[in-house]
Amino acid sequence: MRLLTLVGLGSLLGSIPAGAQYIPPTPGSYAAASRSASAAMDTTVRIRFSIPAQPLTAALREFSRQASIRVQVDTAAAGRERSHAIAGTLTPPAALRQLLAGTGFTADFGGDRNVLVLQGGTGAYTLTPLTVVAASGRGYAATSTGTATRTDTPLRDVPQSVSVVTGQMIADQSMQGMSDVVRYVPGITMGAGEGHRDAPTIRGNSSTADFFVDGIRDDAQYYRDLYNVERVEALKGSNAMIFGRGGGGGVVNRVSKEAQWMPAWSFTAEGGSFAHRRATLDVGGGLGSSVAARFNGMYENSGGFRDAAELQRYGLNPTVAAALGSRTTVRAGYEHFSDERTVDRGIPSFQGRPSPAGISTFFGNPDASYATLRLNAATAGVEYAGERGLTVRNRTRFAEYDKFYRNSYPGALNPEGTQVSLSAYDSRTSRRNLLNQTDAVLSARTGGLRHTLLIGAEVGRQETDNFRRTGYYNDATTTVAVPFLQPTVATPITFRQSATDADNGTTATVAGVLVQDQIALSERLQALLGLRYDRFSIDFRNNRNGERLDRADDLISPRAGLVLKPVERVSLYGSYGVSYLPSAGDQFGSLTATTETLEPEQFTNYEAGAKWDIRPSLSLTAAVYRLDRTKTSAPDPGDASRTVQTGSQRSTGWELGFSGAVTSWWQVAGGFAAQRARITSTTSAAAEGAKVPLVPERTLSLWNRWQVLRSFGLGLGVVHQSDMFAAIDNTVTLPGFTRADGALFLRLSPILGAQVNVENLLDERYYSTSHGNNNIIPGAPRSLRISLTTSR
Repeated sequence: MRLLTLVGLGSLLGSIPAGAQYIPPTPGSYAAASRSASAAMDTTVRIRFSIPAQPLTAALREFSRQASIRVQVDTAAAGRERSHAIAGTLTPPAALRQLLAGTGFTADFGGDRNVLVLQGGTGAYTLTPLTVVAASGRGYAATSTGTATRTDTPLRDVPQSVSVVTGQMIADQSMQGMSDVVRYVPGITMGAGEGHRDAPTIRGNSSTADFFVDGIRDDAQYYRDLYNVERVEALKGSNAMIFGRGGGGGVVNRVSKEAQWMPAWSFTAEGGSFAHRRATLDVGGGLGSSVAARFNGMYENSGGFRDAAELQRYGLNPTVAAALGSRTTVRAGYEHFSDERTVDRGIPSFQGRPSPAGISTFFGNPDASYATLRLNAATAGVEYAGERGLTVRNRTRFAEYDKFYRNSYPGALNPEGTQVSLSAYDSRTSRRNLLNQTDAVLSARTGGLRHTLLIGAEVGRQETDNFRRTGYYNDATTTVAVPFLQPTVATPITFRQSATDADNGTTATVAGVLVQDQIALSERLQALLGLRYDRFSIDFRNNRNGERLDRADDLISPRAGLVLKPVERVSLYGSYGVSYLPSAGDQFGSLTATTETLEPEQFTNYEAGAKWDIRPSLSLTAAVYRLDRTKTSAPDPGDASRTVQTGSQRSTGWELGFSGAVTSWWQVAGGFAAQRARITSTTSAAAEGAKVPLVPERTLSLWNRWQVLRSFGLGLGVVHQSDMFAAIDNTVTLPGFTRADGALFLRLSPILGAQVNVENLLDERYYSTSHGNNNIIPGAPRSLRISLTTSR
């Protein structure tokens, strides 16, 4: 008999049974644990449960999360059974009775603070009084995902590479944004994004639009904060069957903190080097048995190690949930996010390497370099957990983005390295997204096969307005040469439209349907088959000359995967997926009379891999892949005035990932990636054989947390990156580097914790990324952050 320990977000910790998981506690979690755990095991306290019918192991995992109880289950038998759906406000024993009804399993609430679920047994539910000592943190290990399949699926059963950065990992490293997150996701690097937006390169394919929040597109250009994020999931490899157009190299999905009936309360104040000042608040819980609410807020006013760096941002995100009857849950939320910062595009190159400029030196006019973002987003959703394994959910998101940025930035140095050219421009983009998704998930048996069938639909409308102006130094010239040793200037800049600056608007609409079936062919063999159809249309208007263009594409995106499980904790898989990028580009701004005639680019991902849950709290993954990008525009060899779609690119590589608890006091997270991305047929941007920029051939990340004592912990991490090119012309190389980070964790009282994070412990000089050859971003020197967190 093999027992799998399922641990929820607030799972209990007392005397640790042999083989059970222990994750070091977060500061300030002890008092909250005592209250929530005691409530969970009290026969009179009711908790709001919403668990659809699904494989029994997955259902027990969700019960563990919602009830904050550790569950141990005989997986050899449970893997063949399906649970009943439960929805309503129930005591944990009553909820578990409903969930197990008819499965042949019974549960014993034991005195060792566990629920033991076994096949057969007496059927008695023993409710032994508990004395709770502490609650575990959420840890670094993730066991399931809704991102990869739009169903709750164990990560081990997903035939594709998925990396999850948990909320505990985000907190332990004091991560501030997406660039911090992807350091620990093998196969992804973050570009400079001109100093005002997230710009990842995923398996050799760059994009600013492949971001999602709770599975819904969030494709505007800005820096995303993590104050209201539960975890971040990165799905690597093309997969338009789930997400629609784009996502050629993969997608990054933020899972938001939502209103729950379990109480939440934490406040963190943080300060550090370079005038870093930040505070976050997370508070919520049940407002009776039918309504729950939660509020996440953040304010930051910081400087930076770069000259003239300023950042001020804040976010407000209330959410609410309501139980309508025993099977229906309605959710709604609103976010207002504001970000104002200095736009800093780094330093130029010289003779094929980063120039010897000081790492804090600002190139350009800092008074003419800033960005502002205002985001207002409203979400609403409803989920119905029906009988006989049917779950239906509908989600709508309306988001309005108002983005403006202005920058004065460096170009190339002269051959002597004494003068550097400066240019400038500004741009405003307004976007309004209205997106709706509907999913119906049915769990059923046909003959000897078990099916999880997903039928989905998506409709959306995105309206975008773009307006750009060129900067004229002294109201006369678009470039000015300044001394390399004195590149920070106050030269007046006038902004007005040049002959080619954009003034346009686009309206993009999509209507899509998808079908996916996850089939258990036998106890050891699973298949995933899916197909999606999208009708994507775009209307483009040029406000400068009245020109109107339009294009419509019918996109058919298949997906197939096979999972073989020689033993329960090990899976071997192979998969195939396709995605498309319409000719208007990922930001809809590249439609012209020429591109209007071009078919979408196609991305095809072939992947094989293995996943091993070494123990319930520790996982190891490996993947090898080939990703082909085809139908890329290229000049016609016989007529340079014509464009043909013969260009292509290929990315190949392999990845390792690991996360979880090695022992009861040692947690790890990290990964390794070896990758190559080359142009395999000449494109409009590069000749055959060119290497794709911002794709280091080797990356390694490793983070460790040791809980030395109950009230004292240490963290140590290493990030390594090999050389990579700054641009597709392959003339400038960013040297490789190795950086070490550290952390100290202290529990000062049952409700107060302290944390110290040190980035770049050894004060290494390095260059993390770039935007082209002459916008190279130096890495920060040794930096300190200190935070205090109170929670209960």
